[in-house]
Amino acid sequence: MAQVVATRLIHGSFAASPGAGNLQSQAEKLKPSFGFAAKVLAQAEKRSRRGAVHVSAPITARRSARVESEVIPVSPEDVPKVSEQNQFLQGIPQLGDTSVGVWSKPTVRRKTKIVCTIGPSTNTKEMIWKLAEAGMNVARLNMSHGDHASHQKVIDLVKEYNAQSKDNVIAIMLDTKASCFSGFQTFGPEVRSGDLPQPIILNPGQEFTFTIQRGVGTADCVSVNYDDFVNDVEVGDMLLVDGGMMSLTVKSKTKDSVKCEVVDGGELKSRRHLNVRGKSATLPSITEKDWDDIKFGVDNKVDFYAVSFVKDAAVVHELKNYLKDAGADIHVIVKIESADSIPNLHSIITASDGAMVARGDLGAELPIEEVPLLQEEIIEICRSMGKAVIVATNMLESMIVHPTPTRAEVSDIAIAVREGADAVMLSGETAHGKFPLKAVKVMHTVSLRTEATVVGPETPSNLGQAFKNHMSEMFAFHATMMSNTLGTSIVVFTRTGFMAILLSHYRPSGTIFAFTNEKRVQQRLALYQGVCPIHMEFSADADETFANALGLLQKQGMVKEGEQVALVQSGRQPIWRFQSTHNIQMVKEIGDLLCPHLIIVVDSVILTLGQLVQ
Repeated sequence: MAQVVATRLIHGSFAASPGAGNLQSQAEKLKPSFGFAAKVLAQAEKRSRRGAVHVSAPITARRSARVESEVIPVSPEDVPKVSEQNQFLQGIPQLGDTSVGVWSKPTVRRKTKIVCTIGPSTNTKEMIWKLAEAGMNVARLNMSHGDHASHQKVIDLVKEYNAQSKDNVIAIMLDTKASCFSGFQTFGPEVRSGDLPQPIILNPGQEFTFTIQRGVGTADCVSVNYDDFVNDVEVGDMLLVDGGMMSLTVKSKTKDSVKCEVVDGGELKSRRHLNVRGKSATLPSITEKDWDDIKFGVDNKVDFYAVSFVKDAAVVHELKNYLKDAGADIHVIVKIESADSIPNLHSIITASDGAMVARGDLGAELPIEEVPLLQEEIIEICRSMGKAVIVATNMLESMIVHPTPTRAEVSDIAIAVREGADAVMLSGETAHGKFPLKAVKVMHTVSLRTEATVVGPETPSNLGQAFKNHMSEMFAFHATMMSNTLGTSIVVFTRTGFMAILLSHYRPSGTIFAFTNEKRVQQRLALYQGVCPIHMEFSADADETFANALGLLQKQGMVKEGEQVALVQSGRQPIWRFQSTHNIQMVKEIGDLLCPHLIIVVDSVILTLGQLVQ
């Protein structure tokens, strides 16, 4: 804490008024003559005189340079003087700690969410509980594996966890994957190989055949789940198996088979992805048999559908219309994994509630060097439209069989966090990996540490273009700026989740505590960056609800007595306010009293009231 105090002291001196003299004289006046802060400044001056650090550029508000920090032990005589330091710092603007290196401390609550795929390694009550405790926010069910009975078991376990947990909630996502094969009802347009009695070793130069005949699985031939597979491939095409882990060249075709030569060999297992380099399959994003599975999700009130290989916005509109007619409150996440999706990115994402960057199939259908650029572009588009965005595939692939990740995988997570993803996803790592809990913990700690160094993320200039005619967009921006300036968390009350989602996409530095009286909304908000969703029944009296909410946060250790928070009231559905009125209260909790500073926004007029004590 002393380190942070000293740093804020230096930053505060930069913010002094211009009329108080030049910057050098202001800094001299503000220098403490005692305790830990004095030691820090003395050491900095000593290094400067030695020439170790020399700054000749003018001081700007931007974080443009890094200065080496030195940790100085706190001696016993420093401890009693903490109160003196606090008195000295009163009146100095607290601009927040924008330093780096050893000065940065990870925030208590991770903002980037973690999506975990549930499979044989994690489909028990014990493992789902442990995954939730380790950091899982969304449970993903891959519909290309298992049947309705196995998925029903997982859904019931997640709902049981949510019912028992007091301060955490897990959302449920159904991933629409491969179409029906061998009696398993699964959905989506992925082309996959069939079931094999045991894995097959493919060697370079070996001949191997894919057939559209069902039930074939031998050492030199396997079925494919797509009837037009023969028509979609041409002689000379390169077939990629399992995201490029193996490759084969097409040598010839018959009416029902494709004969290939193995280029890069490996172990072929059941139900592996098949891609043709540079091509997309012509089958629809949602097949006829998919609707039974979609109804399964509707009946179980899942929170999200992740739709595979979306090529245009039409399929999103079709699914949303079906959900609307069924009275289902389920959000649609489009998976960007097809070359055909790229020209239609804007219309696809506009029609959806969010996007997933499915890098495996993207890298199979497009040159792999394009994938990082597309990831950044998709994240930027989603941020600008106020949509959720998930980065997926191979994030900790090595941890399927190894207890520690590669350093490149760690960097991959950090890049996704820095680029502004709402969530990062684990697939095989938690579905069938040997170390699912360790994988989640690695993703948690890397995300947390990276977030601690991301100070004041740049807000896209066109963020909220989808909300441009709504007063809440401007209000959310100013609420975020106020929260960031004062270093407070935000408390928002919502029935639909709208305002909490909008605040999330402005990326405030503090946690967004989103209180809602709707369980479904609470679960859905678990996906969004920086949002801590909490279910609570609302009282007809606003002040009573505010007090109950802050009391709950303090009881759970999420805020401390005397800490300021920003209470936000805005959004599509008014709660305790008029339709045209939006307000922020900066509240400091002192025992059982709330001491708010209230800012009311009435349409375009901003009124500031004095301090109120209730």
